[in-house]
Amino acid sequence: MRSLLLKAAASGALLEMIYQDCKGNISQRKIKVLSVNEESFKAYCYIRKQQRTFKISNILSVGQVNSLSRGA
Repeated sequence: MRSLLLKAAASGALLEMIYQDCKGNISQRKIKVLSVNEESFKAYCYIRKQQRTFKISNILSVGQVNSLSRGA
């Protein structure tokens, strides 16, 4: 999982993650990874519209956002 975060930080890729906070609340977020440490990472959260710090161990699922091209 950490390697995916490092790749996303280097490429600027948008990720979608399912995250469980310390209180047990689960949320689905779209994020842009800014930096990665040993146990946590900083990312811009598009839901909260601000930079947040997340624990890697609290990620339930993470993957790249697929961009769909829609046309007429």
